Amino acid sequence: MAAISNDWAQALKEEYKKPYYRNLYRKLMEEYSSQLVYPPADDIFNAFHLTPLKDVKVVILGQDPYHGDGQAHGLCFSVQPEVEIPPSLVNIYKELQTDLGCYVPDNGCLLKWARQGVLLLNTVLTVRAHQPNSHKDIGWEEFTDAAIRVLNDQDRPIVYLLWGGPARKKKAMLNNPRHLILEAPHPSPLSAYRGFFGCRHFSQANDFLRFHQIEPVDWQIENLGQAGAGTE
Repeated sequence: MAAISNDWAQALKEEYKKPYYRNLYRKLMEEYSSQLVYPPADDIFNAFHLTPLKDVKVVILGQDPYHGDGQAHGLCFSVQPEVEIPPSLVNIYKELQTDLGCYVPDNGCLLKWARQGVLLLNTVLTVRAHQPNSHKDIGWEEFTDAAIRVLNDQDRPIVYLLWGGPARKKKAMLNNPRHLILEAPHPSPLSAYRGFFGCRHFSQANDFLRFHQIEPVDWQIENLGQAGAGTE
């Protein structure tokens, strides 16, 4: 798997020396050699590759990668451009349309967000094909918790969008008074109507960034073929 090479590498370097990470690495080598695992090994750390620590201004926490064929590429809630938009992301787009007037695009690739400083981080970074949560408790949670602690220590304004129970549990780790924490139910069709719809997190995040004289996020994902739609 492609090593993290930007400023995240320095921030997380102590994790690689710990027993849990050595065990995690061995487990991943076994899994990738014997099972179909998503995302592809070189995409595991894409959230870190695409959004350097110094650039992070918004954090969205997911649970584990999509487990369907060809979907996951290392960014929570995002899929490759040619893949059908998953139901949770459909609901995210609906809320964006209500909140900020964004049109619903024809693809689910969120690279544009990552490149603007939106860290799209799953708490577990790999999964066996068609087996959701299959890599839960193999060590990823310790690694991503370390990343969350690094973010919490940043002495600059950062917004956290915590959607659903697993993400909201991370609130206990976030005590930096300079940061804004926004919580809502998960955008899944099972829970979106319990308060995700109408949460207006996207406009709240941008209002907070503007207040602190930080460039707001352009949340509009363009249709394929338009400027900014992009692929990896």
